[in-house]
Amino acid sequence: MEKREERASSLSRRNFITKAGIFVAGGIAGYSTSSLASPSTSTASEPLPLPWKWVKLDPLEAGQRAYRSYLEKKG
Repeated sequence: MEKREERASSLSRRNFITKAGIFVAGGIAGYSTSSLASPSTSTASEPLPLPWKWVKLDPLEAGQRAYRSYLEKKG
């Protein structure tokens, strides 16, 4: 009898997968509604007129900036 009660109280694989799926679906729904509720507050300014001027880049400076940006912003 104790074994049956122990099995009934334990979590089965099927129950675990079901509950994990519900948890993930709730997280996705919560994330999507929070992003819809609070739109980005960036101020959109007028873009520069086209055509933009070509600027020659220093490859070493560009590489250093990219590396620092990667480290500071975590990718």
